[in-house]
Amino acid sequence: MAAAPPPKADELQPHPPKEQLPSVSFCITSPPPWPEAVILGFQHFIVMLGTTVIIPSALVPQMGGGNEEKARVIQTLLFVAGINTLLQTFFGSRLPVVMGGSYTFVAPTISIILAGRYDNETDPHEKFLRTMRGTQGALIIASTIQIILGFSGLWRNVVKLLSPLSAVPLVSLVGFGLYELGFPAVAKCVEIGLPELILMVAFSQYLPHVLHSGKGVFGRFSVLFTVSIVWLYAYILTISGAYKNVKLKTQAHCRVDRSGLIGGAPWISVPYPFQWGAPTFDAGECFAMMMTSFIAIVEVCLQYYLP
Repeated sequence: MAAAPPPKADELQPHPPKEQLPSVSFCITSPPPWPEAVILGFQHFIVMLGTTVIIPSALVPQMGGGNEEKARVIQTLLFVAGINTLLQTFFGSRLPVVMGGSYTFVAPTISIILAGRYDNETDPHEKFLRTMRGTQGALIIASTIQIILGFSGLWRNVVKLLSPLSAVPLVSLVGFGLYELGFPAVAKCVEIGLPELILMVAFSQYLPHVLHSGKGVFGRFSVLFTVSIVWLYAYILTISGAYKNVKLKTQAHCRVDRSGLIGGAPWISVPYPFQWGAPTFDAGECFAMMMTSFIAIVEVCLQYYLP
């Protein structure tokens, strides 16, 4: 029987598989026990929840929506993110990641919100519905780019031109984008935001190197420890009347009972396609979203495949 021809020099060769990686607690063949896996999954959900809430909180008020609309958008994002996570876990590349909203699409969405064809709408709720329909139409058209590149195999040729060094400036720029959206909010309530940053660094970076027992617990569950302690601290400040005589804007950022999401959200709500009406299509908005979709593909490729 003839032997298989040797691989070409320019072809990428996969790394030899290893059962256990050094300095890594859990690998494919060594998963955590179920109780710990559930807690780690909940912590991953908490991390993803923060980014999911920031996007609607920044965009929905500009679209004319209130707390009820914001709550419905957050519910829809969480519902769709869960479905996408389950699908990509069982099919396709099966990366161990939780799907969520992308900050790459924030800029074109803002351009849709500021489009002139929505300026003549005086009713805030109606403006929200029209803007949401326009955003839906642009996203539907933009998704065809990813579908075509994925099913046709064309993206395979583009990946060969990308280098792992490209991930460094990309991740840096993504981090700066998150800084622009999230970090200024810390200054709006320093007495809560600053302790959270300090505790997060202490639990994740300092305590695991100082403690001899339980260091894995603090490093592995640093987000849960930090969020629980800081939320309890903020709750005590709220019920003790620390923000009773401050400005309303300060109360909205510091109190734990001023978000309006709990009161605006229904107890049970199942999102469904076109819940805000039939999508509308505009050529300029669709082209802008298509370019953003291409950028998102490059971003995901550099973050999860090349490193």
